[in-house]
Amino acid sequence: MHSPHDPYVRVRGAREHNLQDVNVDIPRDTLTVFTGVSGSGKSSLAFGTIYAEAQRRYFESVAPYARRLIHQVGAPAVGEITGLPPAVSLEQRRSAPGARSSVGTVTTLSNSLRMLFSRAGEYPAGAERLDSDAFSPNTAAGACPECHGLGRIHRTDEELLVPDPSLSIREGAIAAWPGAWQGKNLRDVLDTLGYDVDRPWRELEAKDREWILFTDEQPVVTVHPVRDAGRIQRPYQGTYMSARRYVLHTFADTKSRTLRAKAERFLTSVPCPVCGGSRLRPEAMAVTFAGRTIAELAALPLSALADVLTGAGAGGEETARVLTGDLLARIGTVTELGLGYLSLDRTAPTLSSGELQRLRLATQLRSGLFGVVYVLDEPSAGLHPADTESLLGVLGRLKEAGNSVFVVEHQMDVVRRADWLVDVGPLAGEHGGRVLHSGPPEGLAEVPESATRRFLFPSQDEPEPVRETRTPSGWIRLSGVERHNVRGVDAAFPLGVFTAVTGVSGSGKSTLVGQVLAGVLADREAGEEAAGAGERFCASASGLEAVDRLVQVDQKPIGRTPRSNLATYTGLFDTVRKLFARTEAARERGYTAGRFSFNVSGGRCETCQGEGFVSVELLFLPSTYAPCPDCHGARYNPETLEVTLRGLTVAQVLDLTVESAADFFSGTPAAERALTTLLDVGLGYLRLGQPATELSGGEAQRIKLASELQRTRRGHTLYLLDEPTTGLHPADVEVLMRQLHGLVDAHNTVVVVEHDMAVVAGADHVIDLGPGGGDRGGRIVATGTPQDVARSTESRTAPYLAKALRS
Repeated sequence: MHSPHDPYVRVRGAREHNLQDVNVDIPRDTLTVFTGVSGSGKSSLAFGTIYAEAQRRYFESVAPYARRLIHQVGAPAVGEITGLPPAVSLEQRRSAPGARSSVGTVTTLSNSLRMLFSRAGEYPAGAERLDSDAFSPNTAAGACPECHGLGRIHRTDEELLVPDPSLSIREGAIAAWPGAWQGKNLRDVLDTLGYDVDRPWRELEAKDREWILFTDEQPVVTVHPVRDAGRIQRPYQGTYMSARRYVLHTFADTKSRTLRAKAERFLTSVPCPVCGGSRLRPEAMAVTFAGRTIAELAALPLSALADVLTGAGAGGEETARVLTGDLLARIGTVTELGLGYLSLDRTAPTLSSGELQRLRLATQLRSGLFGVVYVLDEPSAGLHPADTESLLGVLGRLKEAGNSVFVVEHQMDVVRRADWLVDVGPLAGEHGGRVLHSGPPEGLAEVPESATRRFLFPSQDEPEPVRETRTPSGWIRLSGVERHNVRGVDAAFPLGVFTAVTGVSGSGKSTLVGQVLAGVLADREAGEEAAGAGERFCASASGLEAVDRLVQVDQKPIGRTPRSNLATYTGLFDTVRKLFARTEAARERGYTAGRFSFNVSGGRCETCQGEGFVSVELLFLPSTYAPCPDCHGARYNPETLEVTLRGLTVAQVLDLTVESAADFFSGTPAAERALTTLLDVGLGYLRLGQPATELSGGEAQRIKLASELQRTRRGHTLYLLDEPTTGLHPADVEVLMRQLHGLVDAHNTVVVVEHDMAVVAGADHVIDLGPGGGDRGGRIVATGTPQDVARSTESRTAPYLAKALRS
């Protein structure tokens, strides 16, 4: 038995995922970092075991309703854990927040600002005092009734809906209408209603054109279709829908990305004419504080908002002084993390994952909790080295407030600042799962089998071979770029080389690369009919003709439910199902390849519809997924699982790691090709059937890259990657970089947005944006070879790049 005042969290017999009966003692009230290659088991120990056990204990302490869910959600596979305080998980969530989520809602600063206007605002004479809800665009009391609190409305006009008025309706004048039968049906209904569908559009009367495009009426008529040769078509009841109604309905309701994108081409987004984009009702907009409306204050950068509040609160009433004091303290934490350039009304989908992570950290710092374990998942992911300094300061303050901070991390600068280091390995999957070192970081120098050791203590004896800088084969030049905070910028991207785009969070890197450069190339590929980013975001672009193909590899999930997984996304599962269908047992039973799909009825478990999981709704908590009670996660019914391929069922094949599957399918070319590319990007530790919901953004991005590498490449391809090393151990970064440099050696172009200075130091060309974030960024401050940029006096990247070049 351990003393209740035992200063250690003691884990005994941890067997979660690949952990091999791990015993480890971790001191409380420390900054403890968990390291190891991707898939080594560090997250299984920190999140899957320690945090999961704290969550299980929380469930046990509450209502019986919640306690019965423990059996569904599952307890971690561990002997016992002692000395474990309550835990708070703070992950780098990569799911896209909704359009109503903003900096103000993420940090809860909006609540404080609304309270300030409600209690201390200056009201018009005779006006009633409003509740704080009336200042929120997300409540019925506050939202503008015209735009429902969104601030913008979607409109269309005749020029958008009918781009070529010389055509008749039958010839397709109304470009916004659907194709195939649905479009023919609308033309036949118009014909039946008496409109001339064969005259050029411009010759129709204005009132007829107006009704056809914009009416809200939906008349139903009996249509007598023109008979096609050899086909008898019976009369039917047809309903008319105007072009505007069809486009708005499709844009709002369709689940198809393709249809939504097509509908969007016929719409323009404009500020709401009623609220002017403020999103609020007139009563709320009539109230001011320090001479400004709440919408005006929410639009200011946080640093400027702090200046306004400081001046207004100084000589005001007691209520105003207390509320402004609280707001200033909260804003101070956010600006300390380098986010003073953000405004409260900045929508969350426009923020980088690094910005979102730091906003959540700032909120936790103000929560006042103590005596808890904070478990953080790669908090430095997506952060520039300059921002990492601020992050370390915040983590230190969480610890000083009497908390334990457990961090899963790959950034060596964070590892060096740890009080305690738990290194898991030595490799991934079944070759990992052991604790190689638990103690102060310097002790890792004595552990030769650790993959982390050589990066934490780089040896001067074995300098890396210096690769010759490649010479560009051409240039893509963008002039007059105008997008977000990138204003009037001229940028040149060399072709045939490896380019790294750098800068602090919010400096405009993803805007320049992911939106503008990708946009002009996508427009070129789509052709003239798709007026897109090229026209909207930059004055001119040249050099595009040298690129035959654009491949943009982002970190968006490969699927949003457990049904989507590694095998289905890469196409490997098609090969697996065909192999099972060819087995003797399958042929005897008449099973086709479809029998081995968990997406159609027949072979799948019908209780979970082949997902292997069922969704568990938790009262007052987000819903979670639990293993299916019938198939226990296998996805298939018992009859399907009676068929085996070389001794394994289809469920067991899905449970293989990529590395194990490469051995199992050796000699099957179609499977080998997919598995080899997954191994080449460092994903050998993932299971074939690993649900998309369990994959990080970095893993999703590398799966997409592996899928792309499988294809036969033709012509000059430009690869755009946004922080491809996110979530990667330095040893895995080396593996990935070999692949990306291999693409350049094969006469392609690679452009990466990157914070890892080791990657930037190995680039041929660097474009550094900044110098700061938001309004203080958006300029190219340095460009050239890594050595050129490292000498820049204006660049915040330069000192960190210079250090990487020296080492």
